[in-house]
Amino acid sequence: MADAQLLDRLLTVIEQDILPKTRIGVTQGNKIFGAAILKKSDFTVVIAETNNEVENPLWHGEMHAIKKFYETEDRSTLPNPKDCIFLATHEPCSLCLSAITWGGYDNFYYLFSHENSRDNFNIPHDIKILKEVFGNAERNDQPLYNRTNAFWHSHSIIEMINNLDKCSRDRELLLARVNEITKLYADLSTVYQANKGKAGIPLD
Repeated sequence: MADAQLLDRLLTVIEQDILPKTRIGVTQGNKIFGAAILKKSDFTVVIAETNNEVENPLWHGEMHAIKKFYETEDRSTLPNPKDCIFLATHEPCSLCLSAITWGGYDNFYYLFSHENSRDNFNIPHDIKILKEVFGNAERNDQPLYNRTNAFWHSHSIIEMINNLDKCSRDRELLLARVNEITKLYADLSTVYQANKGKAGIPLD
């Protein structure tokens, strides 16, 4: 599958599988983060989930997706994580980076960066934890983590789109879709920010 086709599919999963759950989750006091696990073979969705910190502060979107992945009635039908694509709406935090690693996934794709989470959605905890707990990014040019390592390769959806041929119609259409998705998440962020603190989430 060409990059443009893969990117189109990942955006569709965000729009159709993750966002509807996130809308419900935000009304309950959860953050706007979500995730999905897809089969590499045919790009079908195995599980799509959203943040559920009101139940447990560890149930970030990625953590909750992995949890639900293993709660299926027939675990014998589950694909091997190495045969899956891991999709996150937002760049995974240190907790979720570890979960993806321990879960056995060799990749993940994300739409919004840590900087987007901090600057656009007013959720700065990911960067703060990577700096305060792990001592990362003491210099401005130092990456927050190794985006390619022995365990997995990470992929920024926006960077992938920007790397498409600038004259490509696919690039233009994908960027337009990202803009629309960004607006939807901005609206959800407004709802979350207006109500945060009421659900008792430790880092709201």
